[in-house]
Amino acid sequence: MSVILEESPPIKTSYLAKLKLPQVTLRSTIVGLVIGSIILISNFQFGLQTGWVSMMSLPAALLGFAVFKLTPLSKNFTDVENVYIQSIAVAVGTGPLCYGFIGIIPAIEKFLNPEETGLGHKIIFSTKELIIWSLGLGLFGVFFAIPLRKQVIIKEKLPFPSGSATATLISVLHGTEIFEDEEPEKLKSQEEEDSLNKTPVLERTTSSSQLLESINYQQNMKSLSLTFIISSIYTITSYFFPILKNLPIFGTWASKNYEWNIQPSPAYIGQGIIMGLPTVSYMLFGAILGWAILAPLSQKMNWAPGPIDDWITGGQGWILWISLSIMVSDSLVSFIVLSVKSIYDFFIDYKMRKASYTQVLELQQAQRERLQQQGIDEEDSEETIIIDPNTAVEVPPNFLVSNKVAIIGTIGSTILCVITLRIIFGKLIPIYASITAILLAMLFSVLATRTLGVSDINPVSGIGKLSQLIFAFIIPQNHPSKILINLISGGVAEAGAQQAGDLMQDLKTGHLIGASPKAQFIAQIIGTLYSVFLSSIMYKIYMKVYTIPNETFRIPTAIIWIDCSRLVTGDGLPPKALEFAIIFGIIFGFISLIKNILPSTSKYYKYLVYLPNGVAVGIGIYNTPNFTIARFIGGVIAYNWHRFSNRGKIGMIIFSSGLVLGEGLFSGFTMLLTSLGVKHF
Repeated sequence: MSVILEESPPIKTSYLAKLKLPQVTLRSTIVGLVIGSIILISNFQFGLQTGWVSMMSLPAALLGFAVFKLTPLSKNFTDVENVYIQSIAVAVGTGPLCYGFIGIIPAIEKFLNPEETGLGHKIIFSTKELIIWSLGLGLFGVFFAIPLRKQVIIKEKLPFPSGSATATLISVLHGTEIFEDEEPEKLKSQEEEDSLNKTPVLERTTSSSQLLESINYQQNMKSLSLTFIISSIYTITSYFFPILKNLPIFGTWASKNYEWNIQPSPAYIGQGIIMGLPTVSYMLFGAILGWAILAPLSQKMNWAPGPIDDWITGGQGWILWISLSIMVSDSLVSFIVLSVKSIYDFFIDYKMRKASYTQVLELQQAQRERLQQQGIDEEDSEETIIIDPNTAVEVPPNFLVSNKVAIIGTIGSTILCVITLRIIFGKLIPIYASITAILLAMLFSVLATRTLGVSDINPVSGIGKLSQLIFAFIIPQNHPSKILINLISGGVAEAGAQQAGDLMQDLKTGHLIGASPKAQFIAQIIGTLYSVFLSSIMYKIYMKVYTIPNETFRIPTAIIWIDCSRLVTGDGLPPKALEFAIIFGIIFGFISLIKNILPSTSKYYKYLVYLPNGVAVGIGIYNTPNFTIARFIGGVIAYNWHRFSNRGKIGMIIFSSGLVLGEGLFSGFTMLLTSLGVKHF
């Protein structure tokens, strides 16, 4: 009898062939770092303005393809190499959020009072200290995410919508297939498996059932170039004519007294296209609620009598607490519900797999008993017994990052994080606080990754706030640096969740295309180390060239961080802000509960789109209306895209990418003009 004990069913031959294709190449590494640098500059620009930072995996994949398409190297450029490029670019581009350069660091430098530091003076980081800080935060999330891949991508097959969308784009660009998450056919003999594994290079195929949309390359490259040029021209023109950043279309009275303007920024319109109409509609609702109702009310009732745009005494500072309450309430409720669901699904999945394995063993034993009753020797039987047919597909070990590397890397990066925090802050940050923050970050990374896999939302903001709340109970109230420690703990938790989520989205893309997980891990490490230095340098450049905060760079995320720290550590709120914060927190917590527990099979599920998302509403409240209105215009364009364009969703992504990247990249040029003292008109 021949018995095959298949703990991991064989992978499709074409998948194996793809894994062996060159991926970690010098050319793709350089291109990935360059594209990542563009995305990083873009994320700094928009992050310091509105707090919005994006992975930009779709534009990264598109730009990587475009670079090679325009050169003689295009014949040898594969889809798996394109995956490697976008993995590096994402690791580089998300540095501003991961290392806290749009939130934690400016909160410490710009808003932390001397007595709150524990030193008696303000903290200003040097470039060297920023690099050390970033290095400490940059790696533990990457290593800790390695073991999660098999559970959430291979076994549970979580969708990771953005990662799947990027895979679709890459497959369309290259005319190759997507490997769906399906069990492969069982191989009937070891000889058949061996012969199939010898099949040479995979052939590229185009199948209408596998490719979601066709693409007209020349048309879309023309669209990308045109929108990039338009966005670039606007960026330079608006530098010389600042009025273009705040057009008073609602009248000078509304503009002067309540900040109701519009910034016709192509980049923010592009962001709105990417976000979609529902999200930007929630943001517009938040802008109306905050800047047309609550802020004027607080001023009229003398709760915030200062100028409407004042963070301390004005309406903007007052409605910030309502925004914070709404976002935290929504994030925590959805985080808790999805975490409970994920844990429940995990145990159900485990029980089903265990039961399936047990059933196969029972069948195997019954078969042996039957053979014995028939007087047939097992060795003479031609029957094949395959054990555990439900085990998920996995790639060969030589294309994976080993658990040994994951364990050593996690321990080493944890020690590195503790040491770097000690180097920068000395004894102000107790070692137990650093270790606790990292352990919480690892726990939250698991839950955040699963939430991201299901909902396409990485709840890093809520995770940071939850960590701040927990540390309010851990650190004694009489500790001189309690607010500083609170900020750092939130930053560590946010960094871990951000890194784990980004890597898992990329791994989903690679899994569908057939890329090597080890190559993507290498991409993440290279991109992270590069981003550590570039992010630190860019932050110092921004702080040197511009006086921040200012009218353009309001760093709202930093204000949210510092206010949340002061709130959980016992500071008071402006008059009536607590009452309004509680009311709106309860309302949006209840809305979040409904949106997360109502099953998709319910007849009322389709109406959930009309219930506002708390995070989007909160962003609309704390950002001035000019940014939100531009994004809303983009959302309307996205909604009507198919009515005036026949290029489908891929064409829309390309169109919006040009708008975002043009302004993001040329913001570096306007920064140069500012540093040279070139005057506005």
